[in-house]
Amino acid sequence: MRRAGRQPVSPPIRPRHGTAEAPTSRLRFASGSPNVHLGWERFRRRTWISRAVLLGVLIVQALLSLQLQNTAFGDEALYLSAGHVQVDRLQHGEPLPTEFTRYFSGSPVLYPTLAAVVDTAFSLAGARALSLVFMLGTTALLYSLSRLLFNERAGLCAAALFGTTQSTLFLGHFATYDATAIFLLALAAWVVVRSAQSSTIPACIVAALMMALGVAVKYATLMFVPSIVALAALTAFIHRRWGGLVLRGVLLCTFTGAVLAGALAVAGEPYVEALRVTTTARAHGNANPVDLIIDCLQWGGGLFALGLFGSASYFWRERLGEVPRPRRNDDRARPWRLALGLSLCSTALLAPAYQMHLHTGVSLHKHIGYGLLFAAPMAGVGLSRIMGAHFRYPQLAIVSWVTLLTLGINQSQHLYHGWADSAQMVATLRPKLEPKGRYLVENDAVPKYYFRTETAPEQWTSTYSINYLDRSGGQLSGERGYRAALSDGYFDVIVLNWTVTKELDDTLAKELRANNKYRMLGRIPFRTSYGKGYYAIWVKAQTV
Repeated sequence: MRRAGRQPVSPPIRPRHGTAEAPTSRLRFASGSPNVHLGWERFRRRTWISRAVLLGVLIVQALLSLQLQNTAFGDEALYLSAGHVQVDRLQHGEPLPTEFTRYFSGSPVLYPTLAAVVDTAFSLAGARALSLVFMLGTTALLYSLSRLLFNERAGLCAAALFGTTQSTLFLGHFATYDATAIFLLALAAWVVVRSAQSSTIPACIVAALMMALGVAVKYATLMFVPSIVALAALTAFIHRRWGGLVLRGVLLCTFTGAVLAGALAVAGEPYVEALRVTTTARAHGNANPVDLIIDCLQWGGGLFALGLFGSASYFWRERLGEVPRPRRNDDRARPWRLALGLSLCSTALLAPAYQMHLHTGVSLHKHIGYGLLFAAPMAGVGLSRIMGAHFRYPQLAIVSWVTLLTLGINQSQHLYHGWADSAQMVATLRPKLEPKGRYLVENDAVPKYYFRTETAPEQWTSTYSINYLDRSGGQLSGERGYRAALSDGYFDVIVLNWTVTKELDDTLAKELRANNKYRMLGRIPFRTSYGKGYYAIWVKAQTV
């Protein structure tokens, strides 16, 4: 029985196949329909809102990095001092020094020179601000990359998660190679995703150049090149199937290998040796792998867990229902989605696995950030899925992000105060400087950097190594060299702080107490995240 008041609906009149009315009516509907304009306006509004939220994420990241304050760390001082030496040589037309090439973990003519130029104009704060610019650029590229792979919400979640990890905040105010290298990795990854549908060869050339430059800036970046190659192949597979996958993978490997091989051939043996000593055949330590695993879980476990959840949920269901869109002709099959999730998330395990193999925790808190960059897109998917369609469960996403934010703030603060404030020590040494003075400092890179305009690099000696010529002309090294130098009164000022060479410091302190040529000037206490300590300063007796 027909319901009262309701008129029957006639079926739509469909033109016959092959008639002229079909394409005409379809074009007329597409051009004049208000739904099309409404969809375009929604797209534009979503784009601008996403950009505004991204700007807020970047502002938060910048403020959290800038609130980290301490004097120069040894690595910062070393790279900046080396950069200043090279800039001075270039200005006077002298050949560049070769000693930095043999033990730096990246090319000394790239980042150190750039950072030294900025440091000359804006001091240490400027060099650290340069790192902040690179890390902010990395977060912005990560958002764009994740948006291209998924959608705006996943991109914003990925940027918010990555931008507040301890490694991102720490490296954003730390004048070393790392921020530049991570930015170049992110730029190469963005190029391969952005150009998935465009011409293959130009995109592969640009990405290969970015990856090669990143490896030159920091040799350990080579570890992450295969992940970018895999990402390039997977994104090409969507549009060109197996031909695109193989073609892009082969081309990218070929171009990158050719650029790196050519650069090593031009650079010569010292760079090959530095690559071996600092990266491929690095000396093993004695750190406990269990302790390293705990550190990794603390510094990146939360983001990695979200990445695994995002990978699993994306494998199970592709369509991110929280952002409606019509079904596309490039929808991804489950094997492809599984490959993408595994490729990105497994990259986060590379640096921890390698350092566990070496039994060393040196710079692990920095290196873990390289892998988190790749896991962040899947973590963004995971956080977006937790939030649900139409912000159904925003409280869960907020709790997850705030928890990781709190951890990132506390961990970056703890790590940034892991070395002693040297301001008072530097102020105490300044009146003792002499044009021909000789100084023994446990980590000589720090005073060498702060006194670069008042002293020459050869006036400083660290407790890491010494080659001392005694009065008879014999060359002594190690503990014997230090003992002989103290016995001869070779150094004018000696500073020990029992941070790295503790056993040698004990030996030298005992020698100094029994040596009437030196008197203790005083002790300068300091506090780090790991406890209290002090600088013990000795000077020649006649200079007290």
